[in-house]
Amino acid sequence: MYHRILVPLDGSPTAERGLREAIRLAAELKGKLRLLHVIDDFPVLMEMSTISNFEAGLQKMREYGVSVLDAAKATALRSEVEADTMLREVTHGRIADVVIEEAKKAGCDLVVMGTHGRRGFSRLALGSDADLVVRGSPVPVLLVRQESGGGPAPSHAGAAQELEGR
Repeated sequence: MYHRILVPLDGSPTAERGLREAIRLAAELKGKLRLLHVIDDFPVLMEMSTISNFEAGLQKMREYGVSVLDAAKATALRSEVEADTMLREVTHGRIADVVIEEAKKAGCDLVVMGTHGRRGFSRLALGSDADLVVRGSPVPVLLVRQESGGGPAPSHAGAAQELEGR
């Protein structure tokens, strides 16, 4: 069945819900999780006026990514599910492409990810990495919808702006 499950994470409640579902599946099927956090540094690069600010912002994003992955791995281990982590960075391209590439590279046979379930104009305006993963993935994708009342994903650009303000 599903032995290696890729779980993209961004620290949002929606991604957390996807993680919980992936843990349930992996526990039941005796599978292993590959936890992935992708840093999209292009928006930060565009906002930063100096190289030192960019490097500081990028370091903050890396630290955040590591904390997201560490927390997710600890959650999986508490459920007795084996998990490894991968932190990836992308400057030119889409996060969805990195997710698809990682699914192939890690030999995953399922991707489980949270989705905000946007429709209509908001989906068109914001794009949908989940939709792109579904369309391009070589393996099945399980989308877990956001629970009502969930907030948006945290913004890496916001962390970078916080640094600029100091």
